[in-house]
Amino acid sequence: MKSTEIIDELRLELSSCKEVDLFTTTSDLERFSKDFYDYSPVLVDQLKDCRADLVVRPKSIDAVKLVASACERRQIPLTLRGSGTGNYGQCVPLKGGVVMLMGALSRIRNFDLVTGIVTVESGCLLRDLENFLVSHGRQLRLMPSTWRSASVGGFLAGGSGGIGSVRWGFLRDPGHLMSLEIVTLERTPKQLKLDASQSEPLNHAYGTNGIITALSLATAPVISWHEVIIDCAKWPQAVELLLSCSRAAINLNLCTLIERNIIKQLPNWYGLPSDNHRLLMLVDSDGISTIERMSQSKGANFKHLGVEKDQKGAGIRELVWNHTTLHMRAVDSDWTYLQMLLPQPELPAMKSLKDSWGDDLLWHLEVVRQQGDQRLAALPLVRWKGRDSLEQLMVHCKSLGAVLFDPHVVTVEEGGLGLVDSDQVDAKNRFDPKGLMNPGKLKGWIE
Repeated sequence: MKSTEIIDELRLELSSCKEVDLFTTTSDLERFSKDFYDYSPVLVDQLKDCRADLVVRPKSIDAVKLVASACERRQIPLTLRGSGTGNYGQCVPLKGGVVMLMGALSRIRNFDLVTGIVTVESGCLLRDLENFLVSHGRQLRLMPSTWRSASVGGFLAGGSGGIGSVRWGFLRDPGHLMSLEIVTLERTPKQLKLDASQSEPLNHAYGTNGIITALSLATAPVISWHEVIIDCAKWPQAVELLLSCSRAAINLNLCTLIERNIIKQLPNWYGLPSDNHRLLMLVDSDGISTIERMSQSKGANFKHLGVEKDQKGAGIRELVWNHTTLHMRAVDSDWTYLQMLLPQPELPAMKSLKDSWGDDLLWHLEVVRQQGDQRLAALPLVRWKGRDSLEQLMVHCKSLGAVLFDPHVVTVEEGGLGLVDSDQVDAKNRFDPKGLMNPGKLKGWIE
């Protein structure tokens, strides 16, 4: 935490620039220092007292450079914030200092009609970008369930996959991010253009190693996705159907399975409450008959809800990925969650965990494409019974061969594969040599 005098000096310097908005009230400092880390009781305890000393919103690239230079000269930590829809404290300032809101940088700069590559500023909302693309015959490949409010820069820096991962994999897979524009955190900040290879270390780095001001993304030809729900009485039958559908020769944008005890608590705008386990899918019109036939072969109840855009209000997108967790916690805030890639075959591991933990663990599965193969990612709801119980559960998961992505930690590495990415650390050395950007989040730099 920097002294009051230094923060006052910084505030005075930045207040002279019309291209920088300042937020100084206690309520603003509190609000812009938090995200949805309250999904994790562990992070609530760890982050509850973290707060910015000053919040700023630059309206131009020159204003970003001014803020960066001012912070570097005073050795003040700088933490970037998009829309604050993350779940792991990505934009929480562990060391105080300045939180910089990127939302005013929201222009769609360029769209290539031939390649479909779009160049957009980091503060643009995914909803606005998707609407623009659809009007030009394209759509985003990947988006989080928070796509209506999340920013594109925040998704790239703090997210990893979501809706579309069944088809396109994860954000860090080659071919999604084509280039980045960044500003360095130096005495005299530089504005740099990084190609696809140079951009990789900044992808999913929590904004620790470069100020992302714009990015170029690959997109996909627009498809009018249809919403489908399938009810299955037995869990093994539901898992088998989920895997069969994900491997069929059809276009899918979402392939989700949720256990019946969660389904009973979800909003029913997409279908009446059910005593069955439920599959939720977004499928191309050509694949509907195939999904229906496969459902009937398993004795499952198939229902076609129609074209996604024809539904009024919220749809299936707002029920999946971490929105499932959101809705369950709205009913009972004692629920938290885990994230993992299940071992193959999946059913024995799930049965072992269910036999041991019973209804304190409720299954939520998402099909993802991982290194070319269809895999089951699990985001199970977990009844909070203290940190020791959670640790025991994670040990159990790992003993069965599951790969955990721990949502109860703040560092990039521990929330991912647990390995230090030397390229991320090297990028921080180049673009943030004093280590002022979002300090405490990149374990490789700390070590």
